[in-house]
Amino acid sequence: MEDVARAAGVSVATVSKVVNGRYGVSRATFERVSTVIDQLGYETSLGAQSLRSHKTNVIGVLLAEFEPFSTELLKGASDAVAGTGYELLAYSGGHRGGAVGWERRSLSRLGGTLIDGAIIVTPTVMDARPGVPVVAVDPHTGPSGVPTVDSDNFAGAVLATEHLLRLGHRRIAHLSGRADLESSRLREDGFRHAMAEAGVSVDERLVRIGGYRPEGAEQSARELLSLPDRPTAIFAANDLSAIRTMQVARDLGLSVPGDLSVIGFDNVPESAVAVPPLTTIEQPLRQMGEEALRMLVAVLDGQEPPTTHLRLPTALVERSSCGPV
Repeated sequence: MEDVARAAGVSVATVSKVVNGRYGVSRATFERVSTVIDQLGYETSLGAQSLRSHKTNVIGVLLAEFEPFSTELLKGASDAVAGTGYELLAYSGGHRGGAVGWERRSLSRLGGTLIDGAIIVTPTVMDARPGVPVVAVDPHTGPSGVPTVDSDNFAGAVLATEHLLRLGHRRIAHLSGRADLESSRLREDGFRHAMAEAGVSVDERLVRIGGYRPEGAEQSARELLSLPDRPTAIFAANDLSAIRTMQVARDLGLSVPGDLSVIGFDNVPESAVAVPPLTTIEQPLRQMGEEALRMLVAVLDGQEPPTTHLRLPTALVERSSCGPV
């Protein structure tokens, strides 16, 4: 503030009045000080602003890690924040989702001083009163005491499995996600439901945990494709696992989709440029981020959100990784 006052030829008290929007400053002085502030790149400390006004106009997007799924959600939130008067702060604690309760620690660190509210992506647990307004995206345990946004994981898994069944596949394997995630459970339930509806029994040897991570999927895919009666198709619970599965198939001398059909879930950008391009189930990831942002802004602005639990539809995206048995 002293630098601004010196450059503008005014007192520090005058700069303070301009910054805080107080009365007692002429229009010409206000404009001169504002111009100097812009030229010097001056910004109020968020911490100081929150102490003074109890508001920062910043929304936090708290992520377990920056990976394709959460990055697409973040892009959607970034699109939707324009014109709201709020800014975004993306924050990851660096634990890659391995620490239960990470969102509580992140909220304690940021809430009330740097952010007015938070969008939490795939929280492990969620308190009904976390201290600042919160919207949860794809929470581990499903809808909770806070507003949530997710997609129809069960219906998406049914779509994926039915697509493989229509192509004539009967020995269909499933690489599931993490055992502690609601989305993973729903996708496996959808797979089993579609198989049962088609009158096809599930070979339990063909259901393996992929963990939503490429390294976990690689070991499980290698085991599946090394069986004497290997599957003719694999439904992976997310795209990164499906892409790694296709790499394992190539390593073992199998062609996709000639010898093995593979389908994923999410429709992250990497799926379209995989070799071959991956057939997958689309979650509207950007829309999920947009809706979470709008829901949180409504709460922050004292409005009632249109819904507290929003579930968006999923859809089949056909590419080149699936073919007839």
